[in-house]
Amino acid sequence: MGWVTGIAVYILVWWVSLFTVLPLGANRSADPLPGTVESAPDNPRLLFKFAVTTGIATVLWLVIYALVKSDLISFHDMAQHLAGPDS
Repeated sequence: MGWVTGIAVYILVWWVSLFTVLPLGANRSADPLPGTVESAPDNPRLLFKFAVTTGIATVLWLVIYALVKSDLISFHDMAQHLAGPDS
């Protein structure tokens, strides 16, 4: 995996992780301020959620990187098999 591909994969994994972490601990306000949506969280704790997302994404990216670099799964063989015997 090249460094550009690695960065692209990390960004994708980070975004997917963010959307799984965002709802955690999001409680609605008992008395919302006028002009705010009733479903808006009282204390979203975004910096904490970004830190948790970064940790999860880093671990998942390391697992993906290890799978790509190891001989456990050969992505080149899979691509060759999917392309057919004529390739």
